[in-house]
Amino acid sequence: MILYTKETCTLCDDAKILLETILHDYDVVIREIDIYEDDDLLEKYQLMIPVVEIDGEEIDYGQIDPTKVMKRLQ
Repeated sequence: MILYTKETCTLCDDAKILLETILHDYDVVIREIDIYEDDDLLEKYQLMIPVVEIDGEEIDYGQIDPTKVMKRLQ
């Protein structure tokens, strides 16, 4: 799972905590990527972050809905 974020982003911090909480029973690793380290990612996600991606599919962005993430994992 990839979590696209940026520094000093409260929504990103909240999303990471949420994901860590709901994923404790799953064998899933969260890979956090700062969009400011890649110009293409910055252009693509600058108004959307945080963004949750699983297996190349964008699952949710902004205020992350745990139900969407859980449905995708099942």
